[in-house]
Amino acid sequence: MTARILAVAVTSLLASTAALAEEGMWLPRQTPSLAAELKSKGLQVDPATLADLQKAPMNAIASLGGCSAAFLSPQGLVATNHHCVYGSIQYNSKPGQDYLTDGFLAANLGDELAAAPGTRIYVIEDLRDVTAQMNKGVTTRLTGAARYEKMEANRKALVSACEKQPNRRCDVRAYYGGATYYLQQQLEIKDVRLVYAPAGGIGNFGGETDNWMWPRHTGDFGFYRAYVAPDGTSAPYAATNVPYKPKAWLKVATEGVKENDFVMVAGFPGTTSRLVTAAEAKFNFETMTPVQQQLLNDYSAAIEKATAGDPDATIKYASIIKGADNYKKKYLGEMAGADRIGLAARKDAAEAEYRAWIAADPKRAAMYNPATLDALVAEANQSALDNVRMGTLGRAQLLSAARNLYRWSKERQKPDAQRESGYQDRDLLPTQQRLTAIERRYVPKVDRALFEQALTEYRKAPADKRDPALEAKIAELGMDRIYADTQLGDTATRLAWLNKSPAEFEASTDPFIQLAVASYPRDIAREAEAKDRAGKLQAARSAYMRGMLAFAESKGRTLYPDANGSLRFTYGKVTGKAVDGQVWTPFTTAEGLVAKQTGKGEFAAPQKAIDLIKAKDYGRWTAPALGTLPVDFMSTVDITNGNSGSSTLNAKGEFVGLAFDGTLDGVIADWQYDPTINRTIHVDSRFMLWTMDKVDGAQRLLREMGVM
Repeated sequence: MTARILAVAVTSLLASTAALAEEGMWLPRQTPSLAAELKSKGLQVDPATLADLQKAPMNAIASLGGCSAAFLSPQGLVATNHHCVYGSIQYNSKPGQDYLTDGFLAANLGDELAAAPGTRIYVIEDLRDVTAQMNKGVTTRLTGAARYEKMEANRKALVSACEKQPNRRCDVRAYYGGATYYLQQQLEIKDVRLVYAPAGGIGNFGGETDNWMWPRHTGDFGFYRAYVAPDGTSAPYAATNVPYKPKAWLKVATEGVKENDFVMVAGFPGTTSRLVTAAEAKFNFETMTPVQQQLLNDYSAAIEKATAGDPDATIKYASIIKGADNYKKKYLGEMAGADRIGLAARKDAAEAEYRAWIAADPKRAAMYNPATLDALVAEANQSALDNVRMGTLGRAQLLSAARNLYRWSKERQKPDAQRESGYQDRDLLPTQQRLTAIERRYVPKVDRALFEQALTEYRKAPADKRDPALEAKIAELGMDRIYADTQLGDTATRLAWLNKSPAEFEASTDPFIQLAVASYPRDIAREAEAKDRAGKLQAARSAYMRGMLAFAESKGRTLYPDANGSLRFTYGKVTGKAVDGQVWTPFTTAEGLVAKQTGKGEFAAPQKAIDLIKAKDYGRWTAPALGTLPVDFMSTVDITNGNSGSSTLNAKGEFVGLAFDGTLDGVIADWQYDPTINRTIHVDSRFMLWTMDKVDGAQRLLREMGVM
């Protein structure tokens, strides 16, 4: 199927079967096919506006490179989740200046703090089909490695051409397993500053206990600001920089949402796996996820043990442990969810129907042959399991830094276009900033404990997969010497290695540099194996997915692409659900927050907030239908990781809150959407505005957002 025919097929699929239309993370360009459905669900603006990346609301949606966000003012003010700015709160905290606990509010522009190094705001500009360009010169005669290299060269050429425009960050992403490709173009804002984050007792109220749970009472919001040079160009942090003026920003709704209201979420969802084969899904839940969950559980416990009683270390590792805790709990939910909905049986049934359709026609059998994909999947599954154990060595921050630095020295011997992705000139500044950020997230005794734990896991991988040279060098040096003799803990020294030659690395006596040099040959060999496998998988999976698209079209079914970090929107309604004898109402309230308040640990909201709630001092932020202040609400919109910080919009396209979580029983949606359990949790804009107004005195920002 040619790229043009495939595009037509996808469009025709999108126009059919509206019954499950709330399922799916849609590309903006798919909006016209959904127009009638969107209007019938309650959308009050022209659906065509959702396809225009040059206007609000879509042009106001931004990415943080892991979280989503949106502009809420003409002065570059960006709203996102508290947990998305957590790294910057942590980076700017220290004993005696604990913004993680106390929160942070800049009194004026001059008081806004530089975000953690490497923080970016990416402003969407274009998302265009480049399938033909990606497949140029790609033939069935190529080996897996050659196919990979050809497509990688094509991708680099597309990215390079796109980034000839100043201050742009471009990337090519695969859709439908590589059946189609789109280039995403974004303006890269390099100067990002922390403006406001409520106290941890609001922004992280309930902590890990309430994570992925309902009812929820968390004010998971925070604000960054984008800055540019005085001439309007993107530039690194400088005192002379000025607030960025976005083309569009979201209007904050004067009225909040109520039960059954239409809502949308726009953002950059990370990864879903709904279109994988049954074998991949089974392997994940029977083998891979239990290992990943246990590794994260042990990792979190090791950090807690190593930082206990040390306030400085606790602050430095706060964002790391928060991320580990989030995922270890999610994995538990996914495993339980897979059993609950009978994921394996569902995948088997759907796959059997599709493959029977393939087998019924010799031409289809030749075009979409699943046997090739199945064999490659089996190989890739085992490799992934080995990699997840061996990858724990990356937790040793100086080892990771040294390996990265040595690779830079090797790659810089090549012309820029021939270097590996991640080691081109476009990647130098982000690399420098990541290396700098280590200084406030590294404690030698903690890093050593994590390295030693990682080695235990590493050695559980098959001996023929491990690196004997690396293991021998670790044994030769010994942990005492590795940490006592290294100079890489010093930021200036660490950064200086970016400019050194391979020969200087190979002559170094620094223990971590020696480990990096020792591990390099095996790293490169494993990378070559992975590239060959990736090339073969792309050929097999893209063919299989073209067949799946054709099969879905023959059945009048909608087949949307898995999430892949590109701009999407989804929609649904504000509603609760019944759960095994319980009724989950769609809103939580301030009174519920007080009922949970203990004043200790995870349930310690600021006393001022508690006093205001007890006095029912909600001002203009009361929800008429509830007669009180809403905190969070629940909807049917379809999200995943990466959607954190995504703005929630009402039927008029106005800002009414931020998506920040799902429920533990619904995280299986990454693998299989189930409308009976899939729910998204949002912080209500009225709670955000009340906190800003009544608790923290952020009237300057409220005026800037046009709500005062």
